[in-house]
Amino acid sequence: MPEGDTVWLTAHRLNTALRGRPLTLADFRVPSLATADLVGRTVTEVLARGKHVLTRLDDDLTLHSHLQMDGSWYLSAAGVPAPRQHSEHLIRVLLGNADWVATGYRIHDLQLLRRREEVRVVGHLGPDLLGPDWDPHAAVANLTARPDVAIGEALLDQRNLAGIGNLYKCEVLFIEHVGPWTPVGGVPDLLALVGTAHRLLRMNRDHPEQSTTGLLGRGRDHWVYERGGQPCRRCRTPIRRAEQGAAPRARSTYWCPTCQPGSGPVG
Repeated sequence: MPEGDTVWLTAHRLNTALRGRPLTLADFRVPSLATADLVGRTVTEVLARGKHVLTRLDDDLTLHSHLQMDGSWYLSAAGVPAPRQHSEHLIRVLLGNADWVATGYRIHDLQLLRRREEVRVVGHLGPDLLGPDWDPHAAVANLTARPDVAIGEALLDQRNLAGIGNLYKCEVLFIEHVGPWTPVGGVPDLLALVGTAHRLLRMNRDHPEQSTTGLLGRGRDHWVYERGGQPCRRCRTPIRRAEQGAAPRARSTYWCPTCQPGSGPVG
């Protein structure tokens, strides 16, 4: 699943290409929007809200989309065939102007809303780690409202704070020496934890690479994520991996049993 920094960068690039320009192409390939006609409308801004993308138009309409696990937007110059990143049947929408075409592959939850209705699709989200509404104290208050929930699951609940995915969940907990199965109420410093999450996402939002170690290159960029069985970079203990959460939302969780004491699957 794309993390909040990936969605932010996607929205930023779409905003740069589409903002302030009238649409000359708006081709929807989902039944619910098959007859929608946006040609001639001007894009006023494209922004991310957690893992949602909102494309706002000049007539008070907003196009909502969500990348979920497998969605992506691809930008190409108008009039130039885009490289075949995916099969054509995976295209859900094309938006274009005189200079650029944005192609949405496997984009989910496409719907047109009035601006005042945006709350219907993003109003449930907690403070956005990369948004102007970021409030670490509000995020901590949301987390502590359910003190018995495992912190690894609580961080993925977008109602608490918006933008953390499985990668940053694992990395933040390692950096803060917190076991993924620790109850929220047992985390020593939640404010420091959400502060680390904010720092990591902010550090990575302007480029596609996601490094939490400060190093680039596959195999050097993460502390524990996708390093099951490999030695911990701090103490050389083998990194462990286990599923966390109830199906179908269970996620592979990586942690160091030495650096994150007391952690481990329940049951």
